[in-house]
Amino acid sequence: MLLIPCPWCGPRDEAEFHYGGQAHVPYPEDPAALSDREWARYLFFRDNPKGPFAERWSHAAGCR
Repeated sequence: MLLIPCPWCGPRDEAEFHYGGQAHVPYPEDPAALSDREWARYLFFRDNPKGPFAERWSHAAGCR
């Protein structure tokens, strides 16, 4: 079990959270202009750095 620190609720079980993906990935400036291939690259292809990196987590089942 992974405990994730919530600033309002304290350490909580990972099952209470929703993973939002890699952080600091900019949203496309003109999404309507992207091809299917470009959308696929934006949605599914991410860096795979060795070591820690920033992620987005939402405390969906807790304080929100």
